[in-house]
Amino acid sequence: MTAPTHAAHHRNGLGIAYRMAAMVCVALLSAAVKWAGHRGAPVFEMVFFRSAFAFVPILAYIARTTGFSVLKTQRPLGHLHRSVVGLIGMTCSFSALQHLALTEATAFTFAAPLFMTALSALMLREPVGWHRWGAVLAGFAGVLIMVRPEPGHMNVPGVAFGLTAALGSALAMVQIRQIAVTEKGATIVFYFTLAGAVLGGGVSIFHWVTPDPLTLWVLIGGGLVGGVGQLFLTEAIRVAPVGVVAPFDYSQLIWATILGFLVWGELPRPLTLLGAGVVAMSGLYILHRELLRFRRATAAA
Repeated sequence: MTAPTHAAHHRNGLGIAYRMAAMVCVALLSAAVKWAGHRGAPVFEMVFFRSAFAFVPILAYIARTTGFSVLKTQRPLGHLHRSVVGLIGMTCSFSALQHLALTEATAFTFAAPLFMTALSALMLREPVGWHRWGAVLAGFAGVLIMVRPEPGHMNVPGVAFGLTAALGSALAMVQIRQIAVTEKGATIVFYFTLAGAVLGGGVSIFHWVTPDPLTLWVLIGGGLVGGVGQLFLTEAIRVAPVGVVAPFDYSQLIWATILGFLVWGELPRPLTLLGAGVVAMSGLYILHRELLRFRRATAAA
């Protein structure tokens, strides 16, 4: 019993390390997007750079692991639907970063599991008990704490983009759950990245803004970091259970706070941290109930 237990702990530790590394990458990408946007880079141009240069680590990963036969798909329309909602989320996320402090924009992404729970009930007809509905309501109370819906205090464009980004991310997760029955993670990542490069490049043709050398390198670095982060996310799920690694997604707020202070001198508002804490606890409780439901279903089977 000792050897299997030690191996399980090792894999869980490795999965947590991968997930933490992924959150560092996501925070760095967000900082790069915010910085490049302030230097005049259009949103769709940033989507193009993020997707095009993410191919470098993604294609290297596919070549070394699964091989390019993994690109054969049985669900082309499923990939299209996932890419559409995912790119809506990415575009709105990049836009939110231009209107909000880095910490605030990051905190809004925590609302995605709340939206996903509601969408699972509506779109997948999954049973959602009162425990999870209660967590969703508490989470949205946390969102209200963050947005401060009082006259003169609410950043309407930033909040709208931030919440739409979270909704797009939740829709993408629901789509992934539908196509993951037949599609591998590398396949889903590849086609989403391809869609981002095509959309970003296609739209940018009509209003291309040539970045200065420093901004160009930041955009390229953001794309590479984004691709590496995507692979870390994939590897984290491959080596450890979701319930072990998912709670560490909230470490992204720590890195966003550090980067926001170092680059822009931003300090998170107390209400932002309070609201983010409420949303995070709600998300963790939803995850806890999901795991309980899964274990009961497994035991019954």
